[in-house]
Amino acid sequence: MTYESIWLVLLFPIAGFLIQALLGSRIEKMFGRRVLGAIAVLPIVLSFVVGLMITLTTKGGPESSASIATIGNWIDVANLRIPFEFIVDPLSMTMVLIITGVGALIHLYATGYMAEDKDYARFFTYMNLFIFSMLVLVLGANLLLLFVGWEGVGLCSYLLIGFWYKDLANAKAANKAFIVNRIGDWGLTLGILLIIALLMKTPVKFADGRYLSYDTMLPALQAVLKGNPGMATAIALLLFVGAAGKSAQFPLYLWLPDAMAGPTPVSALIHAATMVTSGVVLLNRMHLVFEMSPLASSVICVIGAFTALFAALVAFGQTDIKKVLAYSTVSQLGFMFIACGAGAYWAGMFHVTTHAFFKALLFLGAGAVIHAMAHNQDMRNYGNLRKYLPITFWTMIAGTLAICAVGIPGVFGFAGFYSKEAILGGALANTHAQFQDYQFGQIAGWVGLGVAALTSIYMTRLTCLTFLGTEERWRNIPATEHHEHEDDGHGDDHHHVLDANHTPKEVSPSMWFPLVVLAILSVGGGFVLANNGAFEHWLYPNDLPILGKVSTEPSNIPLAMYSTIAAVGGILVGLAFYIKGLPKNQGMDETKWVLFRRWERDQFGYDNAMMTASVQGGGDIANALWKWFDELIVDGIVEGTGKVSGGIGILIRRWQTGYIRLYALMMLLGFVCFIGYFAFIINQGGR
Repeated sequence: MTYESIWLVLLFPIAGFLIQALLGSRIEKMFGRRVLGAIAVLPIVLSFVVGLMITLTTKGGPESSASIATIGNWIDVANLRIPFEFIVDPLSMTMVLIITGVGALIHLYATGYMAEDKDYARFFTYMNLFIFSMLVLVLGANLLLLFVGWEGVGLCSYLLIGFWYKDLANAKAANKAFIVNRIGDWGLTLGILLIIALLMKTPVKFADGRYLSYDTMLPALQAVLKGNPGMATAIALLLFVGAAGKSAQFPLYLWLPDAMAGPTPVSALIHAATMVTSGVVLLNRMHLVFEMSPLASSVICVIGAFTALFAALVAFGQTDIKKVLAYSTVSQLGFMFIACGAGAYWAGMFHVTTHAFFKALLFLGAGAVIHAMAHNQDMRNYGNLRKYLPITFWTMIAGTLAICAVGIPGVFGFAGFYSKEAILGGALANTHAQFQDYQFGQIAGWVGLGVAALTSIYMTRLTCLTFLGTEERWRNIPATEHHEHEDDGHGDDHHHVLDANHTPKEVSPSMWFPLVVLAILSVGGGFVLANNGAFEHWLYPNDLPILGKVSTEPSNIPLAMYSTIAAVGGILVGLAFYIKGLPKNQGMDETKWVLFRRWERDQFGYDNAMMTASVQGGGDIANALWKWFDELIVDGIVEGTGKVSGGIGILIRRWQTGYIRLYALMMLLGFVCFIGYFAFIINQGGR
């Protein structure tokens, strides 16, 4: 199958979306939910099969070139032409396989997880549309198609996060995701407009008017920006704002933790296979611009390192199992941005891939736990679940070891071991993010090494509180206080209460099968990818400079040893405190972790302070601008002009009496004034 068949990858999900939207309810009534679920999963599976066949038949490696499949014109105005064109290259096809492969497993899981929800058809309508939008984003061969997919995933995230919209908290979370992402979209839009303005003035000629197509735009930008570092920095920083919004980098991370309001399959899809990877894809696709600006690269490294550290610390203060994983995603995205800022773009994409394996696994595993525990999400109410959920336990162990980057250097490692090693090695060995005398890449690398240890500790905490310890914490709970969704008419018929008679049960095969597949990928996926050269020469296959493999073990730094110590040491520290469940000593008392929590009544937490400053503070600034600037100045000028005009009109109206003698007098006075002025001018000239 050739690259020209790439449109089929897009056709199947959009067809699934239309079938679910237009006929979903009828199919459900006539044939039942199993058939409807199969119709939702099948398009994503078919897209994966087509994508895999195209990938296998497309020559890879540094000698390959990008292929463009054009369907037809979209916009053709004056000298600007934007066609419907899709790119087939290592970057796009890697993302296609992640989106459709992991997405298909999540869809299959969702058929079981959402089996009792009343809005079954509506859920899969949004899910299929989400997959389609992300595919448009990664396959679009120009920036405008990328932008269409960019906005599409933003819309779908809003719809899915607020899926149980009758719950006010869910509606607020959806609004927050939508609004915060508009800030990032503002940066991306300005960056695209700046590129258009720059290229339309450049002496480089675009005979076909394809100013925004990657194959023509990037070489032109490379030529134009060589002697203009200021413009390169401006474009790079604007694009980075867009990337930071979608990929939840500080301070635009605020929306992602609250995205947990949606059903667990939505959380897995957003965090593992779709939306949050958009920013990393953008940085990779536009890497030439970032390479020309050491300042922008340094900013990316610093923001990525701070985000990784900050989110890891906040994860310690979470008691909701999904919130721990949410902040874990924010932290792992920080690692990907460190890689891109340091110039190791291939390492960033490598981590996108391995992260898709273990983060989808961890979220779906968390969903299995929540499902078994009557939708109670508080880890403090778990314990000894390995006895009741053996498949979930062992698969989540695989995911935990993968995110902790456990491995034996030179022998074997779990998936995250290889990609995290590549990132840290690239940052420590590369001077791409050097600005003036500061080696920001190396600083970010050392911070990342510390965050790797923190990751092992808080993930061990999650595992111990959930699967180890005793059952006494949930055996005597009178009622479940925190549910994934309330009984609001959306079909929480399966809901039950945790009590002494409650017995957690392993999930159905439709839910544990994806866990097993993802566990296998989390165990061996990194090893396979690291040893087949797929990421050794990553960007850019279409006759542009190729970035060679960055050494993952600098000559003066035994990185593999340090990284292994960080991973294993973090796990041992976590076990020391949490292997028996909640610790008794005050120093590690869960109620004392308010420093890294959201506000609880009058308690203070850094994370909630950020949210309060941005959301409420932003509202206060907007209200102040409205009351003082808009009402007093803008409205004052407009209304004042009207009042002055009205006053002049009233004054003049008094002279309009209708008496001819008065008008004659006014004319006489005017004539006298004119003569006097004329005489004055003549007199001045005479002098």
